[in-house]
Amino acid sequence: MSNDQNYALRIEMLETCRRMNASGINQGMAGNLSVRTEDGFLLTPSSMPYDTMRPEDLVEMDFNGTYVGPRPSSEWRFHRDILRERKDVNVVLHCHSMYATTLACHHKTIPSFHYMTGVAGGTTIRCAGYATFGTQELSDNALVALKDRYACLLGQHGQISLGKTLERALWLACEVETLSRMYLQALTLGEPPVLPDDEMERVIEQMRRMSYGRAPDRDEVTDVARPRQIA
Repeated sequence: MSNDQNYALRIEMLETCRRMNASGINQGMAGNLSVRTEDGFLLTPSSMPYDTMRPEDLVEMDFNGTYVGPRPSSEWRFHRDILRERKDVNVVLHCHSMYATTLACHHKTIPSFHYMTGVAGGTTIRCAGYATFGTQELSDNALVALKDRYACLLGQHGQISLGKTLERALWLACEVETLSRMYLQALTLGEPPVLPDDEMERVIEQMRRMSYGRAPDRDEVTDVARPRQIA
């Protein structure tokens, strides 16, 4: 990665961190963010406000745990382990969004009460078991909860969302927060019914097909939106 590309990535990371707080899914210096690079990953530093953070403050880390720059986030272990384990993603976003964290405080997994649960890649958004922040145990628990998923809750802690890009990871974190709020509100009327697994399989496949904004193209779909031809 050239110096210009590295600097542009650092700028994009800072903008994403600030958008986390501006969107309300994160507060103050909570949460952290990492992005895969050619030689390792970039990670937000420990105990530094996003508003005053500079591009050069982002920490360069190797998968062996060594780093260059300020002290990395205390959660560097799960960033390293997720990026090392999950070759299908490039971004790990962690935040303490209010509604997702409320569910996490009760160790609640989000079921397929709404079809949008499928955006995380499965029929549920799991809640990882509690472990002290910054520990290898927390990282191990997160990896279990993220198996075949792009998001999870962390017991009595917060949420993690993954993505190929910074934009996608931030979007997913906001979707997880929205689903968490809806689920909490639904619970006031009692435990809501859940969609059956076979329907969720159809939903997830539909989402996969539409992942780049294309209309569904399943064989049985005949009413498909198409670009208008301008004469």
